[in-house]
Amino acid sequence: MSRTEAILVGIDGSASSLHALDWATALSRRSGQPLTVVCSYSLPSFAAASLDGGYAALDDSSIQAGARVVLDEAVARAELSGVTVTAHLTTGDAAGVLIEMSKDFSLAVVGTRGRGGFAERLLGTVSSALPAHAHCPTVVVPLRSEEAAPDEDAVAPLHRIIVGVDGSPSAHGALDRAIEQAILWEAELVAVAGVPVGSGSGLLAWLPASIDHEQVLEDVTRGLNDIVDAAEAEHAGLKIKRIVLDGTGAELLTEFSTASDLLVVGSRGRGGFAGLLLGSTSQAVLHHSECPVMVVNKHCDAPRPADSASL
Repeated sequence: MSRTEAILVGIDGSASSLHALDWATALSRRSGQPLTVVCSYSLPSFAAASLDGGYAALDDSSIQAGARVVLDEAVARAELSGVTVTAHLTTGDAAGVLIEMSKDFSLAVVGTRGRGGFAERLLGTVSSALPAHAHCPTVVVPLRSEEAAPDEDAVAPLHRIIVGVDGSPSAHGALDRAIEQAILWEAELVAVAGVPVGSGSGLLAWLPASIDHEQVLEDVTRGLNDIVDAAEAEHAGLKIKRIVLDGTGAELLTEFSTASDLLVVGSRGRGGFAGLLLGSTSQAVLHHSECPVMVVNKHCDAPRPADSASL
């Protein structure tokens, strides 16, 4: 599979998608990667039984014109920052379009209102489908206030990046992408592992009382250190902080998101998240994170071009 070092951005004209565009533009300006802005639209369909008075002809010209306006405004907005932008207007399901196009990009970026779903205009259910099935990492950028006015200048540089690590192959991929972003932004990188040993729920809730929970935490800490030590050895000068706490991955990552600029998590890829860290889910993190979330699923492990950065 060949990919370009470029960023794919889904746009629907909503405040949330424009905020995602601003985030992607800031990344493009920092990394030098060009942007491809995509707006996908579809013609509404109606069941024959619902039509009163027989067949109603539907002309998609007005829908297409509206989508073109949204796309042109997005391109103009990004170009104000001096980045290279191309536009792509297409018909079809937005999630399907972006998933297919993600085969040719190094990163996909989309927005969400932060209430568990996208603005239901053109992007629909992209927030759940794209992170699970994209062929490159996906960043979901929350817009926490309906009244918030997107502003590219308000997108702060990344100073702290949190990555969830549980020893799984997907977590290794997430760590690789987190390191890439930390080096790019010269940001602090923190590796977090969660072990729900004392909450009475989660992966270890079934353990008998005789189990030494402190020993479990020590074992997980040792495993995290082994993974992080190996990563640091591959990147001269890189220092990664390590945190192991009692709690589920979703709980810990959501809490850390209030003081972070990016969360990076891995997906085991069974039609969505099978679990982040130790048993948490993508829904919990994506719905409640206060900062952007980068999702790295199993498709992201495909070989990169020889001239691309090694992840």
